[in-house]
Parts: sequence; structure tokens; C-alpha cells
Amino acid sequence: MVIGLPRNMDGSEGPRAQASRAYARNCAEAFALPVLLWDERWSTKSAEAALIGQGTSRKKRAQSIDSHAAAIILQGAIDRLAGGVL
Repeated sequence: MVIGLPRNMDGSEGPRAQASRAYARNCAEAFALPVLLWDERWSTKSAEAALIGQGTSRKKRAQSIDSHAAAIILQGAIDRLAGGVL
């Protein structure tokens, strides 16, 4: 299971990151699955750039930005795992 970790731009962690860590612990216990926390600092910006590059309108970008950002987070984790490095 991959869960985004919302760090601040300087790499520090605030209340949202702490809540995500608690959520990850709860999920790991509830589902008996390993959980990977993934830095999500640039995911929304990357998703927006990709959607703009595809010529997606502002309205459609607003509707799909979160799902595209989630896909970027997941793909980054898959790529890292495929390389065997965590």
C-alpha cells in the first residue's frame, strides 16, 4: 500500500504528515499489509504540468488533478521498488 506523505517544501513534517503517518500505521495493522509512505511534495505540480501539456482545460484539470497526482505518487513508488531501492 502506498500513501502520500505531505512534507513541507523544506522537507520538514507538520501536522498533516503526522496524521498521514498515523493513518499508515492504522492501515498496516488493519489490513496486515506493508505500507510505503511516499513524499508527495511535487506530485500535484507534476500532474498539473502534464495536464497542461496535454491541452486539458482548467475546468477538467481541476476535476482530475488529484487522481493524476495519485498516479504520479504510485508510479514513483513502483519505479523505486522495481529498482530494488527504498
